[in-house]
Amino acid sequence: MEAIDLVSIVTIAFLGSFGHCVGMCGGIVIAYTSAKVNSRWDRTKESLAHLLYSLGRVTTYVTLGAVFGYLGSVATFDSTTRGALLIFAGIVMLLTGLSLLGKLKFLSLIEHSLLQNSWYQKRFKQLIQSESLFSFFLLGMLNGLLPCGLVYFFAVTAASTADPFYGALVMFVFGMSTIPALFSLGFFVSMTQKSSFRNVMMQLAAIAVILYAVFTIYNGYDFINNPARSILQCH
Repeated sequence: MEAIDLVSIVTIAFLGSFGHCVGMCGGIVIAYTSAKVNSRWDRTKESLAHLLYSLGRVTTYVTLGAVFGYLGSVATFDSTTRGALLIFAGIVMLLTGLSLLGKLKFLSLIEHSLLQNSWYQKRFKQLIQSESLFSFFLLGMLNGLLPCGLVYFFAVTAASTADPFYGALVMFVFGMSTIPALFSLGFFVSMTQKSSFRNVMMQLAAIAVILYAVFTIYNGYDFINNPARSILQCH
C-alpha cells in the first residue's frame, strides 16, 4: 500500500460519507437514536453509544476486507492477473464516481436493500428494542452488511491488494473515515441532511473517486507492463 492510496481512501470515504452514506444509512441512525438512546442519558453515554455503533460497522468492514484480500491473493497468480484486478477495480470506481455525479444509475442498480430480508428484519427488530450499550455495537455490525456502492468498490480495492492484512487495512481506513458523518448525524441531523450540503459533498466525493479510479487503472496497466517493478512494489 502506498501513502497516496491511504490518503485517497480517507478523502473519498470522508467526503462520500457526508453525501452518499448519510443518504443511505441516515434513516437507520435516526431510527436507532430515536428508539434506543434514552433521553435521560448524558452526552458522554450517548456519544459512547454512537461510537459503539460506528465501531460495529468498522468491525464488519475489516472482516470483509480480510476476506476479499484473501480471495484476491488466491486469484492472483501473476502480475497480469493482479493488474487486471486493479483495472477492474478502477472501472468500478469510475462507474461509482459517475453515478455520484448523477451521470449513471450504477449505484442504484447494485444497491439492493437487505431491509426486506426476513432474517435481517428479525435481527434489526431485536437490536433496536434493546437498550444495552453492546446492542449498539451489534447493530453497527448488522448495518455493515447492508449493500452499498462505496463498500462494494472499497471491497474490490481490498481484493486488489491480494493480501488479507492490507485488505483489512483498506476497509479499516474506509470505515474509520465514515465515522465523523454518521456519528455527528445523531447530534446535528439538520446540517448533515441539508440537500445543498450533501450535494456539495457528493460532488467532491465523485471527483475524488474518479481521480482515484484513473490512478488505480494506471497502476493496473503498470502491473501488466512492468512486472519487475510490480514485484518490488509488493515488498
